[in-house]
Amino acid sequence: MAKQNNQFDFGDAWVPTESFVLYEKIIEDRGSKYSVSVGHVKNRDEIKQFLKQLKSNKKYTKADHNSWAARISRDGVLYQTKSDDGESGAGQVILRAMQGSDVTNCVVCVTRWFGGVKLMGDRFKHVQDAAQYGLSQVQL
Repeated sequence: MAKQNNQFDFGDAWVPTESFVLYEKIIEDRGSKYSVSVGHVKNRDEIKQFLKQLKSNKKYTKADHNSWAARISRDGVLYQTKSDDGESGAGQVILRAMQGSDVTNCVVCVTRWFGGVKLMGDRFKHVQDAAQYGLSQVQL
């Protein structure tokens, strides 16, 4: 897991309080279904544990894509990483949503079950909407 876009953390970002929150079937389009999970993480091992917890549910292990991104602050430096999990560009879309929400020490995973119809550009909108939904719910 490579660090990307290292930046300074000025300490004004918000941090989720829960280690794992799941919002299921928040978007459905042409047979595809999306869920989002959000959690507080402080390091690579906690990201792995978060994903392990998500995939402990068989339907998430069998999902077509579990795309995710994480932002972690350590010693005043902000580390960012992402994974598309076969959904090209989805990790970057999630990361941009996280940057826009100014969240740190957080992982967001958008899960998609493919419904048989290619969504073309709409899939990016759904990934973005799912990520923003999860972040907004956790921030309440």
